[in-house]
Amino acid sequence: MSIESRLPARAGVGFKPVHFRDIVAAVQPLGFFEVHAENYMGAGGPPHAQLSKLRADYALSIHGVGLSIGSPRPLDRAHLARLKALCDRYQPESFSEHLAWSSHGEVYYNDLLPLPYTEETLARVSEHVDEVQNTLGRQMLLENPSTYLMFAESTIPEAEFLRAVSDRTGCGLLLDVNNVFVSATNHGADALDYLARFPLERVKEIHLGGHDEQADDAGAPLLIDAHQAPVVEPVWALYAHVIARTGPVATLIEWDNDVPEWPRVLAEAQRANAILGTAGSAKAA
Repeated sequence: MSIESRLPARAGVGFKPVHFRDIVAAVQPLGFFEVHAENYMGAGGPPHAQLSKLRADYALSIHGVGLSIGSPRPLDRAHLARLKALCDRYQPESFSEHLAWSSHGEVYYNDLLPLPYTEETLARVSEHVDEVQNTLGRQMLLENPSTYLMFAESTIPEAEFLRAVSDRTGCGLLLDVNNVFVSATNHGADALDYLARFPLERVKEIHLGGHDEQADDAGAPLLIDAHQAPVVEPVWALYAHVIARTGPVATLIEWDNDVPEWPRVLAEAQRANAILGTAGSAKAA
């Protein structure tokens, strides 16, 4: 590992091609754009033309969804090679992936599936993170998941698990505040307690997004991390709580489904920037 994650401590947004014309029409008050790696693993065409234009003017974060870091099987070397080619091409300020698994054998699932937090899983995830970082020649950030069930065999609390992976590998962490809220609600836990135990000093990027509100078979609240709506007020409050403790940290607005027009997404980013600015002013004082 040689290149550390170095995103500017400002708000960014996930890039959607439908917004390209609005984005390039004027300089945007944003620190960076983020893209999903798997959408840019082809050789060329409009996706790369648009991304090259954005990269010329803004910092870039590449966010993977297909490495299957938690899989018991070896990492897909062909996929990892494509990822390295993409990072070498665009030299992003940050690369991140999920604490999850998404493949088994030759089957790839369109989901990020949960893991039992055990010593065996810790060793496997750490080995995979090391392989990714050594292959890419850069630090990766590992994201806390949104979860809908818990494993009876888990022996390590999630926040401690993430700290241990970071200790063993030197990876940074990506804190998804909406995921914290979703998981805490689904499991009847305290989000503030989770954040009190989370290694915030390792966090180099934060994600904020919307979720879908449903109910389980017993009528209890069930939240789904769907990225299809504005950030809700309780998540904004958790975010402000985190930033008050950490100071400004690069923050992404995720809106991947039911994508609205550009001004609505930009407004979410401007709200995050306002919170970041308040924290920066408080630190300076």
